[in-house]
Amino acid sequence: MKKHLFITALMVLAAILALPTDATAQKRKKKKEAETEQTPPPAPEKKEEKKDKNAIKAFEEVIESDSLSDDGLFGVHIAEDKYYFEIKDDVLGREILIVSRIASTVDNLNFGGAGMKSRPQQVVRWQKHNKQILLRSVSFNNVASMDDPIYESVKNNNFEPIIESFKIEAYNRDTTGYLIDVTKLFTTDVEMIGALRQSQRKNFQISGLDRDRSLISWMKSFPENVEVRHVLTYNGKNLPDNRLTNTLSVEMNQSFIVLPEEPMQPRLHDARVGYFSIRQTNYSLDEQKAAQRRYITRWRLEPSDVEAYQRGELVEPVKPIVYYIDPATPVKWREYIKQGVNDWQVAFEAAGFKNAIYAKDPPSKEEDPDWSPEDVRYSVIRYITTDIQNAQGPHVHDPRSGEILESDILWYHNVMNLLRNWYFIQTAPNNPAAQAVKFEDEVMGQLIRFVSAHEVGHTLGLPHNMGSSVAYPVDSLRSPTFTATHGTAPSIMDYARFNYVAQPEDGVTNFYPKIGEYDVWSIQYGYTYFPEADSPEDEHEILHEWILEKADNPVYRYGRQGNSADPSSQTEDLGDDAVYASDLGIENLKRIIPKLITWTRQDGKPFDELDELYGQVFSQFRRYVGHVSTNIGGVYEYYKTFDQDEPVYTPVDADKQRAAVEFMSRQVFDTPKWLVSDAILGRIEASGHMDRMRNFQEGALRRMFSAERLYRLCEGEALRGADAYPLSEMFTTVTDAIWSELNSNAEIDIYRRNLQRAFVVAMKELLELDEEKYDQTDIKAYARHTLREIQRRISSRRHTSEAKRVHLADISHRIQEILDVSNVKKS
Repeated sequence: MKKHLFITALMVLAAILALPTDATAQKRKKKKEAETEQTPPPAPEKKEEKKDKNAIKAFEEVIESDSLSDDGLFGVHIAEDKYYFEIKDDVLGREILIVSRIASTVDNLNFGGAGMKSRPQQVVRWQKHNKQILLRSVSFNNVASMDDPIYESVKNNNFEPIIESFKIEAYNRDTTGYLIDVTKLFTTDVEMIGALRQSQRKNFQISGLDRDRSLISWMKSFPENVEVRHVLTYNGKNLPDNRLTNTLSVEMNQSFIVLPEEPMQPRLHDARVGYFSIRQTNYSLDEQKAAQRRYITRWRLEPSDVEAYQRGELVEPVKPIVYYIDPATPVKWREYIKQGVNDWQVAFEAAGFKNAIYAKDPPSKEEDPDWSPEDVRYSVIRYITTDIQNAQGPHVHDPRSGEILESDILWYHNVMNLLRNWYFIQTAPNNPAAQAVKFEDEVMGQLIRFVSAHEVGHTLGLPHNMGSSVAYPVDSLRSPTFTATHGTAPSIMDYARFNYVAQPEDGVTNFYPKIGEYDVWSIQYGYTYFPEADSPEDEHEILHEWILEKADNPVYRYGRQGNSADPSSQTEDLGDDAVYASDLGIENLKRIIPKLITWTRQDGKPFDELDELYGQVFSQFRRYVGHVSTNIGGVYEYYKTFDQDEPVYTPVDADKQRAAVEFMSRQVFDTPKWLVSDAILGRIEASGHMDRMRNFQEGALRRMFSAERLYRLCEGEALRGADAYPLSEMFTTVTDAIWSELNSNAEIDIYRRNLQRAFVVAMKELLELDEEKYDQTDIKAYARHTLREIQRRISSRRHTSEAKRVHLADISHRIQEILDVSNVKKS
């Protein structure tokens, strides 16, 4: 911070004069004159001047010469434990983005820790009103052209709320701005920039903010942004950490970022190409309704030589995308993180730009004493020392146009443990480099490079593309030649981690994801510059034709995240056939179990790594079960437009659903005893394996019989008739698989007894569904019929084993209780 000397501002003094106004009779006047002649008049009393508490003071009365000050977007000053903003005339009315992040946190407050946004980004503006400066919230959800008559209506129906009002304490030194005390903005509980969501306040039983223990740490001002670091201290009873104190203190960072005076021309969003986007309702559009527009978020890339760009030459952008490496990053990982950034250069070349994106080390203090990671002009890959196993690539964007203004990637130190676990579990049977608990630096470096490239993709505007990996046939992933030149999916934005389907006999040696065909295409779509296009609609005509040219090639397909019904758009999966790929993956897990003790051996150390990686085997197996079960009642979602003349939603083929149910019976409900290793269990736990197996099988069963999945099966029958996979067949097939011992003298071991009890509970939960839409389907009917059928089978045979008799008698009793309750509810 800089100290400034201040000159004296104009001071206004008001003198109050008292004038005689007596109009008495002449005789009184003469008497007074006589008295005056005898004695000199007394000196008039001087009245005490009254000060106007609301008067605007001189600058030097508020900010003394030894106060701490910093100049930039707007000045910041610290004087006598008060904090001031100096709002200049040229800032009044400008749209300013506020980004609220948690700078320092406590355990269990949220996922992500330091650097996470506590609030969605918001736009405000400073406005002068008489002797006050108002802080007003601005929304761009509803817009209209200022030249359109409807603009006044949009303005009046979207009145900007006043967040705070500040008294003008003084004019600035040259009377081009105003000084306001903003201390209360950062030390009181202002919802707009707070640390806690309403759900957190409720869960933590927050009773309020303690102003005496809330404070401002520092303020900094830069040419395009102002940063404020402050501590908010809450009182609560059920806090995430430090519960004995009943105190939660969180350090916040508030960024005030001025938006460009001239917004970038936005680019229309298209659901067939994945981009983060903003939505606006534009009342100036001629669509006979309140029409919505979606615009993608992207950096403003403009060619430095437009004519050369139009000739097809690669041209450097006016302003490239540059990421600085946090100085706190361990030296040996810096180059790998940089490589992950630079890997995107090939994609930008497809959009006509060279050297459009790169990473570099920050300047030293000697090279640039004013450089700061808080300066919004610089994007930084922040290295954060927490135990969170993750990395994140958020960005800050202009809500008017979608222009990305800045991005700080959050790189958590412990992401290396996550990478170790994935690479070990998914490739160790085929990959000697993964057969240890600590990898060589080059191996870990390449894994870091992959995550770096993935997170950079997010900061370029790209969401996850979970529909990418289905483009590569499973057999291609077993090919040494194919895998030598391709990653595990056409997009690094898919959660297609490492090649788990390749078998030892296949000879595959490359297991990594990489920037793929889809990634290059998506950057070309989002960043190609069209100098001849005067509007987003002009651009979209060109881009639509580009999309149609690639529509039949699956490597250019985008599949959104979060569609739980689409088996072709899943996390962590590989290939075009979930059953085939998962069977291969399970064969590799079976190879790991006998080797796990050897591969995790560390003399002189306990069995912590063995315990963790054994748990990872279960986790990976659980993923395979999820990939397969999504096919049951599954519906593919492939975005189309009218001129493509094809459906968007297509049910999964019935035979594919049958294969998925058969997989579940074979790999899950037939107890996977290959997971049971006395040698491993004797080293990691005294008990618990039975619960682990029960939870695994029960979770798979619940997933199969989820209400929504069964509902989709009913809808499939309604739409497709005999071509659909029927609900009745799934109930029958799974019941036969789980209760096969009822048709023979086979014993029912403890794993199967647990599974059968879980099955009864699953049927009970179906009978208890309380949404009306489920009552109007066959779901409850088949659940009730299945329980009665199990009762019938139990009573139709004599069971000689005592354990079997006791178990089945208990099952029959449980079923009868469920049916009795169900009958009462029906009546």
